[in-house]
Amino acid sequence: MKHSATFQDAALLLVRFTIAAIFLYVGGYGKLFIWYTPPEGMPASMVLLMKFLSIVEPLGGIALITGFLTRWAAAGLAVIMVGAVLFLRFMTQSAWFTSPTGSGIDYVLLILAGCIVLMAFGGGRYAVDAARN
Repeated sequence: MKHSATFQDAALLLVRFTIAAIFLYVGGYGKLFIWYTPPEGMPASMVLLMKFLSIVEPLGGIALITGFLTRWAAAGLAVIMVGAVLFLRFMTQSAWFTSPTGSGIDYVLLILAGCIVLMAFGGGRYAVDAARN
């Protein structure tokens, strides 16, 4: 049984690092432009939302990397992903699965599923949370 627990901890570490990398890259680096040159025609409310996300997404990614408040960070990132699913489906009319043009919600759903796994199981033994308990 110990081998199974070690594998689970390693898998949770991999999920944490993968989701964190996505949020650090897309949320941090990918949204930097919004601070300097927001796209023309983008409503001011959307610019504010993008600026907010450019701060909280990397913070959530850092929390996942360290394993600090993993369940809370994953819950916050999951809420963002639910918003992304709704935005893609209803505002851009994206398909549920990736089309040949590359637009689809499947990628966002996979990130949401990873966040739900982290909410359910926590960060595992290789997390700051484990040392605090």
